[in-house]
Amino acid sequence: MKKYFLTLTFILAFLSLTAQEKWAIALHGGAGSAPANMTARQISAYETELLKALNIGKEMLKNGATALDAVEAVVVTLENNPMFNAGKGAVTNLEGVHELDAAIMDGSNLKAGAVAGVRDIKNPIKAARLVMDSTAHVLLIGEGASAFAKQMGLDIVPNSYFDTDKSAKQHSDKGTVGCVALDVHGNLAAATSTGGMRGKKWGRVGDVPIIGAGTYANNQTVAVSGTGHGEYWIRRVVAYDISALMEYKGLSVEEAAREVIFNKISPMGGSGGGVICVDKNGNISLVFNTSLMHRAWANSDGEQGVAVLKTEND
Repeated sequence: MKKYFLTLTFILAFLSLTAQEKWAIALHGGAGSAPANMTARQISAYETELLKALNIGKEMLKNGATALDAVEAVVVTLENNPMFNAGKGAVTNLEGVHELDAAIMDGSNLKAGAVAGVRDIKNPIKAARLVMDSTAHVLLIGEGASAFAKQMGLDIVPNSYFDTDKSAKQHSDKGTVGCVALDVHGNLAAATSTGGMRGKKWGRVGDVPIIGAGTYANNQTVAVSGTGHGEYWIRRVVAYDISALMEYKGLSVEEAAREVIFNKISPMGGSGGGVICVDKNGNISLVFNTSLMHRAWANSDGEQGVAVLKTEND
């Protein structure tokens, strides 16, 4: 009997360790219609940058980092890359000014932080993290967000810093960036950052910093980061709706994501967008209703991928 209990204890301990070692990560660099003149070289260039960002998050998770730290680090990398519409390289509003939004959420406690309409914070996702960790608030906007970021020691830059150089301008399908992850501790997190809609009205805020619209994470269900026409994402509370369908109707992450994107967003005319999701069990779902979404993913089972255009499996 003693031997039986020792064996059972060993098996349970092994299963527990195996479960704790599970991790998963997915990221996106925006979605939209594939440019008619998009070349194989351009696709390869995007895939290279996506994989660089993926590897940063993957290595962190493999070494026991939290999902929160991993998604922030990945988004910082993408914000610093002029090939995407976030941070350096962000598009401009109707007046030719860069206004940026970002959000981050911790699935373990439902805490979240966001900034909107900022013009001089080098890495808005870092400011969003500080809003979550260092204030009693969720969302700071404009000059108030900038003053807070400066007070907290973040890099403040002139608005011209976000301008895109000539080489990056050759890539015309820039998009919002985001990352979702499950860590070995069983916690989920999501982070999203954007320059918003090209030519938007001054002061326009999209879905990214609206918790539950473009960004959401809950350890009981899923972490979600979206990209697309933000007004539709806000009206449909897309990220939270995916979580709610899983929690209240028992849908899988793939079923919930497809239900929202194809049966709720598409009929409203909200084409050109999608979501990346990682659920509490490490299942990854990448769902979009357009011909292109920059995406990459990996998990502890050794699965990994990167893609730009829609494939037969999407």
